[in-house]
Amino acid sequence: MSNQELVEFAWGLANCGYDFLWIVRDDLVKGDGAVLPPEFLEAAKGRCLLVSWCEHEAVLHHEAVGAFLTHCGWNSMLEGLSAGVPMLCWPFFAEQQTNSRYACVEWGVGMEVDDDVRQEVVEARIREVMGVGEVGREMKRKAVEWSEIAVRATAKPGGRSLANLESLLEDVLLSAGKNVGSD
Repeated sequence: MSNQELVEFAWGLANCGYDFLWIVRDDLVKGDGAVLPPEFLEAAKGRCLLVSWCEHEAVLHHEAVGAFLTHCGWNSMLEGLSAGVPMLCWPFFAEQQTNSRYACVEWGVGMEVDDDVRQEVVEARIREVMGVGEVGREMKRKAVEWSEIAVRATAKPGGRSLANLESLLEDVLLSAGKNVGSD
């Protein structure tokens, strides 16, 4: 991300009118440190919490979270889907493009921010995802549906992931039992 793109995102967030948590890592801006204009900090005062790191999973599961701005990396996608949170997708490279396509086109839980980042577009996308309009409601409904699917697959008795984990543990324990005292 360039510093100009960072500033465009900043003003889009500030102008949308919603409270927000923004994780701005030290390495977020290519070849430079992230520099936010003082005017942005003043405009977002009382509505913005800037941090360099946080535990995504805990934050995304909080009831106050209405959307997740993500680069669509694999872990971020899993966290967003399991939390049932609609996503604003801004992919860069590798699997992120594919993940973004699935979120936005196939699953209906995401909305892509164009490569040409402009504050007006960021603000409009945030308002659309967070708003009470049909698009925002439908994205939220689908995000919750995907969250329920994720819970069934991973945590509920009979879910595939849980069954596979239990099978692996059983194999490991059986294998370990065979090796006890075989020195």
